[in-house]
Amino acid sequence: MPELQRTPERFSTAEYERRLRQTRESMAKLGLDLLIVSDPSNMAWLTGYDGWSFYVHQCVIVGPTGSPIWFGRGQDGNGALRTVWMTDDHIIGYPDYYVQSVERHPMDYLWATLADKGWHRGFIGVEMDNYWYSAKAHERLLAGLPEAQLLDATGLVNWQRAVKSDEELAYMRRAAHFVERMHRRIADKVEVGMRKCDLVADIYDAGLRYDEGVGYGGDYPAIVPLLPSGPDAAAPHLTWDDQPMKNNEGTFFEIAGCYQRYHCPLSRTIFLGKPPKEMIEAEKAVLEGMEAGLDAARAGNACEDIAAAFFTVLDRYGIVKDNRTGYPIGLSYPPDWGERTMSLRRGDQTELKPGMTFHFMTGLWMEDWGYETTESIIITDGAPELFCDMPRKMLVKA
Repeated sequence: MPELQRTPERFSTAEYERRLRQTRESMAKLGLDLLIVSDPSNMAWLTGYDGWSFYVHQCVIVGPTGSPIWFGRGQDGNGALRTVWMTDDHIIGYPDYYVQSVERHPMDYLWATLADKGWHRGFIGVEMDNYWYSAKAHERLLAGLPEAQLLDATGLVNWQRAVKSDEELAYMRRAAHFVERMHRRIADKVEVGMRKCDLVADIYDAGLRYDEGVGYGGDYPAIVPLLPSGPDAAAPHLTWDDQPMKNNEGTFFEIAGCYQRYHCPLSRTIFLGKPPKEMIEAEKAVLEGMEAGLDAARAGNACEDIAAAFFTVLDRYGIVKDNRTGYPIGLSYPPDWGERTMSLRRGDQTELKPGMTFHFMTGLWMEDWGYETTESIIITDGAPELFCDMPRKMLVKA
């Protein structure tokens, strides 16, 4: 039998062990004896696991001692063998007849596994409010673990990821290279009459194709390109169709570069034709507000300080933005490249620390048009580091 070829680890074993210790310290503060992690981003952060298998039930188990355990569909165990840092005996796969079955559930196999290890008692944390842990999964675990109390541990691991290591930042800077290349490609290619689906093909090409100049290629982002035009740009999360780009319409492009699952989002707006006065005035306010927000984005301040600085400028211009103006970014899987912890909004008093990374989202979605220009940033002791170096002003192409 050929020897298993493992994928090179993205991080050292020592780094994974540090993350594990950090997670256990937070578990102890909550009185948890065991943690079941189903968020694929958290699973990857703790173990290195990387695979498109999050459409079936899987998790990482953090027990009281030892390395984490990867638990998932049996056939995906081969992916775990190739990507996680733990030894092979820390990988548990369940039979395929548990997959999408009305007669049995993968959580039945999980609670039986926990019982075999003597981990079926005490306080067990589960991520109750995320996309991958279903109501049925919780029901089956409750039924199978009558001697345990299941407690909500949503966000426990997410918060451990807030401050990035130097290597994580290096990966995000590589992602920034790709999102810059994507925006340059858009600016070069977009024109009246070009079909959006063809433009998106160019965006993906720029974001994924191996770059000989830097010596690496891109990864798939957790969110597909968002590029609504004209009145559709009043909605922030529309994608694309096969229709031609039109004259006298603005389009914002919210996209991200990705490298080794680490993201760098960046948005810019392009107007084909002559932009209306109200959009030009709104851009003036946004750019001024962005500078004010960036000036407040430094260690020791709070998330709300960035938001307050930005919104104060918008208030002065009489512009209403009734949504947050940013969120943390980093390691992510679909359907979201945010970390689901902090928000850049008034009232969020989370202290900013060096190494935190945010998408400063200053987008406006008005009644019949939209405008976005954003920055992804690293918090430092001084002024924030910008991941990208791209002009912020709206690109006007006649």
